[in-house]
Amino acid sequence: MTIIGHTLGFPRIGAHRELKYALESYWNNLIKPEQLLEIGRMLRIRHWEKQKECGMDWIPVGDFAWYDHVLSTSLMVNNIPKRHRCDNEKQANLDTLFRISRGCFIDNKLIAPSELKKWFNTNYHYIVPEFSENQDFQLNWMQLFDEIDEALSLKYPVKPILLGPISYLWLGKTTGKTFNRLSLLPSLLKVYKKILKIISKKNINWIQIDEPILSLELPTLWTSAYLSTYEQLHGKVKLLLTTYFDDIHHQLNTITQLKIDGLHVDLVSNSNNISLLHQTLPKHWVISAGIINGRNIWKTNLHNWFKKLSPIVTERKLWIGPSCSFLHIPIDLDLENQLDTHIKKCFAFSIQKCLEIKMLCAALNSKNTNDSNACADTLLSYCNDYKYFKTHYDIMHNINIAKQLKNIDNIPKTRNTKYVKRSVLQHNTLNLPMLPTTTIGSFPQTKEIRKLRADLKKNKIEKNFYNINIKKYIKKIITEQEKLGLDVLVHGEPERNDMVEYFGENLDGFIFTQNGWIQSYGSRCVKPPIIIGDISRSKPITKEWIHYAQTLTKKPIKGILTGPITITIWSFLREDIELKTIALQLALAIRAEVLDLEQTGIKIIQIDEPALREGLPLKYRDQKQYLEWAINIFNTTISSVKDTTQIHTHMCYSEFNDIMHVIGRLDADVISIEASRSNENILTSIHNCINNLNEIGPGVYDIHSPNIPTKKEIIKKINQLLKYIPKTRLWINPDCGLKTRSWIEIKKSLNNMISAAKTLRDQ
Repeated sequence: MTIIGHTLGFPRIGAHRELKYALESYWNNLIKPEQLLEIGRMLRIRHWEKQKECGMDWIPVGDFAWYDHVLSTSLMVNNIPKRHRCDNEKQANLDTLFRISRGCFIDNKLIAPSELKKWFNTNYHYIVPEFSENQDFQLNWMQLFDEIDEALSLKYPVKPILLGPISYLWLGKTTGKTFNRLSLLPSLLKVYKKILKIISKKNINWIQIDEPILSLELPTLWTSAYLSTYEQLHGKVKLLLTTYFDDIHHQLNTITQLKIDGLHVDLVSNSNNISLLHQTLPKHWVISAGIINGRNIWKTNLHNWFKKLSPIVTERKLWIGPSCSFLHIPIDLDLENQLDTHIKKCFAFSIQKCLEIKMLCAALNSKNTNDSNACADTLLSYCNDYKYFKTHYDIMHNINIAKQLKNIDNIPKTRNTKYVKRSVLQHNTLNLPMLPTTTIGSFPQTKEIRKLRADLKKNKIEKNFYNINIKKYIKKIITEQEKLGLDVLVHGEPERNDMVEYFGENLDGFIFTQNGWIQSYGSRCVKPPIIIGDISRSKPITKEWIHYAQTLTKKPIKGILTGPITITIWSFLREDIELKTIALQLALAIRAEVLDLEQTGIKIIQIDEPALREGLPLKYRDQKQYLEWAINIFNTTISSVKDTTQIHTHMCYSEFNDIMHVIGRLDADVISIEASRSNENILTSIHNCINNLNEIGPGVYDIHSPNIPTKKEIIKKINQLLKYIPKTRLWINPDCGLKTRSWIEIKKSLNNMISAAKTLRDQ
C-alpha cells in the first residue's frame, strides 16, 4: 500500500508577511477590496505550489483565513453577532468579518469586537463564536467553496479542511441566557451536511475535519455527541478526523465507534502509541501519523520514525503528516542567510518539513524493495547534523549557570513580608491616588524608530547616535504621559522590537532569524527566538533606558520586563532539554535585571507573563504540577526585592478562570489582565477569588480595536468592575500595550480613561 504524504495546513501570512501588510493597508483605506482579495489569491496559489513541489500528495484547502479560521467558520454558518450586522448587507463580506474581529462604529455607536482567546496551548488567537439560545444556522460565507474551485482549476489534488462542529461549539460562548451549547448541534449539523454535500459534488475524495477538543478531558455529554454527529456526517465524502496538541487514548473507546474513514493523531506533543493505535483502530481506517513537529523548527529524527512505522506499513493504509498545522512555524529556512551553517542544518521550517514528509514516505514506500537500504541510510545521514549540534552545543556547558541551578533552592520562593503589610509601605512611598491610572508598557513604534534599530543592526549608525535618538523618543513619551495626567508612567519601549525577541537578543543562549515570522492573530506577527544553549545575562538590559526615563519626571516610572515563563514558551526550544531547566535559567537572568532596576531607584517593576496560562497542559491531571513550578519560577524572579518595591504582572487573552485560583500565589502586588472583550464570567471569577488576590487592573478598553472608547463607556466599565473589586484595590489601565496604535488614537483613548478615573474619584 502506498504511503501518502500531506500537511494539515500551511502558514497563511506569507514568507515576507505579505498578508499582514495587505490587511493593514485595507484597514487604512489604502487598497480596495479587490486588491486585498488578489493578494490572498496570490498567497494561496504560491503556498499550494510550494507544497506540490515538495511532493505532498494532498494539498490542504481551507487553511487560509483573513483573520482566523474559527471566525471564517462562524461566517460560513452565518453565526454573526446581531450587533455586527448591517441592514444593507444581504451577504457577509470582508467588512462583516473585520467588524466582528476589530469592532466598529454603526450609526455613531461604538460596537465592541468579539472576544479574542488563545487557540488551545499556542500563541495563536481565535475570535470566540457567540451563541444565543435556539439559534438557527444557515450556509452563508462561501470562501471555502470558492477556494476549492480555485485549487481544482489549477489541477491540485485537493483535501478541504473544515473545523468540526463539536469543536466549534465547544470553542464558543453563550450570550444572554445560559444554556447548553450542544442544544444547537442539530441546527449546526444541517449546515455541515450541506457543506459536505456541496464538496462531494466537486469529486473530492477526502475532507480533513478538525476536532482538536478530543485531546481534552471532555464531559460525557460532549463525548457522546460524537457518535450521532459522525453517523449523520458520514457517507458524502471520506472523513479524516483530525486531532492534535495532545494524546487521545482516553477517547479511543468513543473514537473507534465513529463513522469515519481515517484518523489523524499527533505523535509528537503527546504519548500516543502508534503500535497501540494500529492494534486498536479499525483495520479499514487510514492512520495519519503526525510525526513531524508542527510547533518547533528542529529537524525530525526520520530514521527513528522509519523503524517505528515500518512494521505496520504492509498492514494498513498509512499517511505521514505533521503533528498539527504548520501555522505555528515559519515558512522557508532558505530565506535565512545569516545563521551559523552548522546550526542552520539542524532546522526545518514549513517547506523543509514538507520535504521531510516526502523523504520518509519514499523510504517507507521502498520497504521490501532493492532501494530500501539506501533510503534508510539517507534518513540516517539526515540526522547527523543534529547529532553534531548536540555534541558541540551542550546545554550545560556554562559552569556558572550549572552552579546557580544547583543552588536554586537557596533562593527564597516568597517575599519577606506579606502583601497586607508591604502594601502600606508601598502606598506611603508612591503616594498614588485612588483608582491609579497607568498603561501596560509600550507606546507607538514609528517608522523612524524601526529604522533607527535596523540601521544600528546593520552598523549604518554609531551606537552613541542611536542612544541619543532613542532617549529623544523616551523624553517625548514621558512628556505626553505627563500632559495626559497618568499616575504611573512607562518609558515606552522604543528600543524594543518584540517583548520576547528583545530580551533574547540581550541574553546568551539565543539565536535569531531574519524572516522567521509566525501569525499570532489578524495582522499581528511575532518572530520567536531560538534557544540553543545555556541562558545567562552578561550585562544589564533595560536599566539605562528606564533609569533615564525616571530622571525626566517626579512621577514613578514602571520598569517593564518580560517574564521567564513567557520567554520560555514563546521561544523555539531545545527539544532535548526539560522545559523547567530552560525556565529556571531565564528566571535567574530576569531576577538579576529586577534587582538592578531596584538598585537604580525604580520603585515599580512589571514582569509580564501573558504565556503563563498558555503553558497550562490540556489535561487536568498534568496541570497542578505545571502550575507549581511556574509559580515558583515567577516568584524566584521577585522574591528578594524590598518591601517598598511594588511588583506588577500582566496577562492577556487567556482562559483566566482556569488559573485564577492560583494567580494570587504569584507574589505580585498588582496584576493587570485583559478583560475588555470578556463577559462577566471573568469578573465573577475575580470576585470569587478576591481574598486571594492583591490589587488588580482589568483592562477598561480594548487596544486591539481602532475604536476610541468614550469617557461615558469607560465610566460604565469601571462601575461594573467596582461591583466585583474593592475600590482600594482597583487600577485603571488599557488591556494591553499600545505600540500598535497611533498617537492620535492613544491620546484620545487615554484622555477619556484618565478623565473617567478622576470623575469617579471625585464622586
